[in-house]
Amino acid sequence: MMLNNKVNYYQVTQGVWGMKTLFVNIYMVANRKGIADGWVLIDAGLPGYSSKIIRMAEALFGEGAKPEAIILTHGHFDHTGSLSELLKHWDVPVYAHPLELPYLTGRSSYPPADPTVGGGLMSWLSWSYPTKPIDLGDKIQALDTSGDITELPEWKTIHTPGHSPGHVSLFFKLNATLIAGDAFVTTKTESAFYALIFAQKLSGPPKYLTTDWAAAAQSVRKLYQLEPRTVATGHGYTMRGKELQTELKNLADNFEDIAIPANGRYVQVPAMADADGVEYVPPLMVSTKFNLAAIALVSVTIGYFAVREVQKRFL
Repeated sequence: MMLNNKVNYYQVTQGVWGMKTLFVNIYMVANRKGIADGWVLIDAGLPGYSSKIIRMAEALFGEGAKPEAIILTHGHFDHTGSLSELLKHWDVPVYAHPLELPYLTGRSSYPPADPTVGGGLMSWLSWSYPTKPIDLGDKIQALDTSGDITELPEWKTIHTPGHSPGHVSLFFKLNATLIAGDAFVTTKTESAFYALIFAQKLSGPPKYLTTDWAAAAQSVRKLYQLEPRTVATGHGYTMRGKELQTELKNLADNFEDIAIPANGRYVQVPAMADADGVEYVPPLMVSTKFNLAAIALVSVTIGYFAVREVQKRFL
C-alpha cells in the first residue's frame, strides 16, 4: 500500500493501480510507452471520493493529470457515485456497454435490490441502496461491442452480464490481468465485516444486486476460460497466482452451489431488460413482503451503529 498526498492506493500489476472507496474499488490503467498516451479510470466509486481520486491521479501521473476516458464496468450507485463531481473537474468521455446506457441516461431504474438473499448486514441494508438512473447527457458513450477500446488499445472489454445487463470486465492478454468488476469479487460483499475490511474470499457477484443468475454463471465461466493470472475486482483486494486459479476454477465449476442464494426474488425468475432498460421484474411473494418489512426495521435500528463499530475497529 502506497501513501502519497494522504491518499492510500495499491499496485495491482505493472501499469494498474487501485484504490478502495470504503467498500468498493476504482482502478487507474496506464498505457505502455510506445503503445498509446495517457491512462484510463475504471469506475468512480462511492459519492464523496472525487478529491481522493483526483489526488491519486496526480500522485501517479503528475499535477493536473486527467484520464483519456472513464470506463464503467456497470452503473450501480457504488461504481458511479463520484462520477458527477469528477466530470466537473475532468472534461473526458465516459464509456459503458450499450445495454447499460438506459441507467446512465435517465431512462430506466435498475430492478430493486433484494435484501432477502441473506449473508449479512450489507444484504439487509440493500433495500435502501439507490437504483434510480443518473443522467450523464452527452458525456456517456457506448463501448464498442467488439471489445476494442480506443483509449486503451491493448485491453479488451468482455460483456459479462448477470449482475447488471450491460456489465463488462476488462482483460489485458499480455500478462493475463483481469479487471472483473462485480462479475465475481474477492470478498463476501453481503457481510459488513468482510466488505469493509476486504477480508479475502473469492465469491460470486454481490447477491443483493444480481438480477440474472443464469447469465452471471455464464459470465464467470467465460472469465475463467481466459485463465487470468491477476484479478482485480470491484470489491476486495487483488488475487493472483495459484490461489486465484484454484478458487476461480472452484467457483466456475460449482457456481450454482457456491454463488446463488438459497432464496431471493431473482433466484427462480430473472429480471429482464433490453436496450431501453428494465422490461420485467418478478413480483414479490406475500411472505417476502413481510420479510422485507422486518429486514427494513431491523437494519434501520442496528445498521448505522454496526457499520460505525466495524469502521472504528478495523478501518
